[in-house]
Amino acid sequence: MNNRDRWKMFKMLVAMFVVVLLTLAVYQRGNLNITAPFELSRQARMDASERVEPGDALEEKTGPNVGEKGFWKVSKRQPQPKAVATIQKTRISQDISHRTWDVTSSNCSANLNLSSHEWFRGLEKSFQQFMLYRHCRYFPMTLNHPEKCMGEVYLLIVIKSVATQHDRREVIRKTWGKEQVLDGKKIKTLFLLGKPSDETEKANHQKLVEYEDYIFGDILQWDFLDTFYNLTLKETHFLKWFHTFCPSVRYVFKGDDDVFVSVKNIFEFLESSNDKNLFVGDVIFNALPIRNKDNKYYIPRALYNKDVYPPYAGGGGFLMDGRLARRLHWVADTLELYPIDDVFLGMCLEVLQVSPLKHNAFKTFGLVRDKNSKLNREPCFYKSMIVVHKLLPSDLLHMWNLVNGELVCSQKVEFLKRNENIR
Repeated sequence: MNNRDRWKMFKMLVAMFVVVLLTLAVYQRGNLNITAPFELSRQARMDASERVEPGDALEEKTGPNVGEKGFWKVSKRQPQPKAVATIQKTRISQDISHRTWDVTSSNCSANLNLSSHEWFRGLEKSFQQFMLYRHCRYFPMTLNHPEKCMGEVYLLIVIKSVATQHDRREVIRKTWGKEQVLDGKKIKTLFLLGKPSDETEKANHQKLVEYEDYIFGDILQWDFLDTFYNLTLKETHFLKWFHTFCPSVRYVFKGDDDVFVSVKNIFEFLESSNDKNLFVGDVIFNALPIRNKDNKYYIPRALYNKDVYPPYAGGGGFLMDGRLARRLHWVADTLELYPIDDVFLGMCLEVLQVSPLKHNAFKTFGLVRDKNSKLNREPCFYKSMIVVHKLLPSDLLHMWNLVNGELVCSQKVEFLKRNENIR
């Protein structure tokens, strides 16, 4: 190989070396430029995973144009209102799951000191029993469903019932108490029970209640006897339960298990209401305590010496704001228990200086003064009501089917009121 050939070989090697250097430089620069976007993308995904709802994340991954859709989603999410709400909902749900009913024992002995008082000895046996255990405020839970209040619940339907009235609960679940989402708002239903009071059948009734709850999962039960004078205990226990487990429930409807209810009419009413002190029902003003011993609602003067009750709503059915229900819990703890639950709630409202609202669509003491009136079986009248008390299960189911069928009403309720002397 002569000198000329050696020179050509040298120039070729130098050129190849330069090309290799340039290639390495370009490759290294490309790596630097690529790494930053990938790091930013990874950080964006990490941030998004902390903020985006599961549905949105799934939508991003499965979209036909993943990169483009993800980009536009990021740009749209700058204010992040839904993301913040999702975090709050998650925290509320986690908070509820860690809350418990804090009463674990029902050891409560009679207040025998009362027996030395003359006024106590003058009471009827039933009131003596009530007074002896009046200080027993709270009892353990035997059936609990805190999950009912998880998430955004717009309306919580709460029904007072007893162990033996399973047929009433069954009809309610099929009709107005059916859990659903109406106009995008969630409705949940619960039944409130105490222990069966029939001594001979107590164990059997309790087993049936437990099996019913196993199937439907909608019964709250406490370890006190389900008696008339213990209805106030059912009220205070629910208020405590609601305060403990339901931080985000918007409204509460509470009623008996023998009423007809129109949830659609409740929603229509609530559309025009934003009162944090809302408490509406068939309100009674200037009611007198009944002193007749033969009456179910008899109250001795030793138990209540005033001449007039504060305004209160008939317990057949009323509607209240969730914020007010939480305040009622605290007030209820400061008052002595009273054997009539409707009146007791009126006393609580009086302490809070909240005036219950009377509404003509709540009929908790009957539709008309004449019980034989045809209006008691007139579906067009029921269609315009919120609550009607009271109906047997078969009558409730029949009326529900009529009202929610192809019903055409040719007369107005106002006309019917004028002609039938409705309350």
